[in-house]
Amino acid sequence: MELYDDVVAHLKAGDLATLKELLNPQDVDKLLDLIRELGPSRRAIVFRLLHKDLALRLFEQSGSEVRHDLILAFGHDQAVEVFAELAPDARARLLDELPAGVAKRLVETLPREERRKLDVLMGYPPETAGRIMTPDYVRLTREMTVEQALRKIRQVGQDRETVYLLYVTDDQRTLEGEVSLQALVMAELDQTITEIMEEDVPWVVTDTDQEEAAQIIKQQDLLALAVVDREQRLVGIVTVDDAMEILEEEMTEDFLQRVAIAPFGKEQGHDSYRLVHGPIWRTWLIRVPFLGITLIGGLLAGSVISAYEEAIAAIPALAIFIPVVMDAGGNAGTQSSTIFARALVLGHISSRQMIGHLLREMAVGFTIGAILGVVAGGIVVVWQDSVEIAWVVGLALAGTTTLATTLGFLVPYGLQEIGIDPAAGADPIITTIKDITGLLIYFGLAILLLGAL
Repeated sequence: MELYDDVVAHLKAGDLATLKELLNPQDVDKLLDLIRELGPSRRAIVFRLLHKDLALRLFEQSGSEVRHDLILAFGHDQAVEVFAELAPDARARLLDELPAGVAKRLVETLPREERRKLDVLMGYPPETAGRIMTPDYVRLTREMTVEQALRKIRQVGQDRETVYLLYVTDDQRTLEGEVSLQALVMAELDQTITEIMEEDVPWVVTDTDQEEAAQIIKQQDLLALAVVDREQRLVGIVTVDDAMEILEEEMTEDFLQRVAIAPFGKEQGHDSYRLVHGPIWRTWLIRVPFLGITLIGGLLAGSVISAYEEAIAAIPALAIFIPVVMDAGGNAGTQSSTIFARALVLGHISSRQMIGHLLREMAVGFTIGAILGVVAGGIVVVWQDSVEIAWVVGLALAGTTTLATTLGFLVPYGLQEIGIDPAAGADPIITTIKDITGLLIYFGLAILLLGAL
């Protein structure tokens, strides 16, 4: 990366003045890529050279691991300055990432009102809408005129996280409706808020899972989502930028788990960063357990093959097509479990309709298996000049693919129902079951159709 090479060269030369001139015209995306590549000490130097507004934007958009390293690398005064500039919800997330002693010292530097806002957010369980919401929003009442509402926005809007969506409540803060900034600007100044507000407002309660709240924002294309308490009082909002960050983190975590990499735990930052930059021994602890399940499955599959040594010895051509049957089933199972996991994350699958989803996937698996079976059978006839072996391979492919696609939906669903993250353990379990049953189907058909065995 050219920017990275230039920055490192200036840092080594100690030419900070030229480096400052190089960094500040850059856009945030390029700077994000840069600080992810730099080590913690160099990140802190680069951050100190940026203009205040640019530095704050960069900090807010950085991953949790980068934020953690920056705060620890800063001097006390700079850490306090950055912490004070963050929105309340961003402060709450940062405190979750920092050592308790550092977090306590930062909180103690806040003014009383800001500390009160933070205490409210920290009082909600982690990974809930209450924890990620911001209490800084613009609140209107029904009786206000458009002119009064615009005047209020001018007075308080600069300190609010968003003014594009405004919420209407009564004197007890009970949520009654919402008004978009566009509707407000287009209305007549003497109209009341009641005349232009929307009463059908999407909302979640404070203990709603953060991912569910983010999904609502994504699916309904919202700028913000109201968060209420059990008495329907408005206590905060989740903004679209926070929702997208949550979804990105959840998708990253699910992806790492899907490729058999266990989670580190929330307190240890971004999994992907740790896997690349963390100590090798920790990577072993994360990856080996799931690979161990696959190893056991492979040994069990080997024992099945060993049990049919006589069949293979009688017809050596059977051994040629073992990888074909196993790989087809493996790929089909992985496709189905990936489809299930992604659809579950995006809200496209509901537990109430699971039977329908499962039957559809079984039908898909059978038809795909039948197509593969016909193609493979034709190849076997040409290659081995044996219609009987072609039937064995073709039917085995159809059966194994159907079974694998069924497992691809059934196993993740079963894990979810018993409270285990389906992304974490589904693939090793599917692989183990599929390999053993696929071989049993293959050799069972060989014995049934090739009577000489």
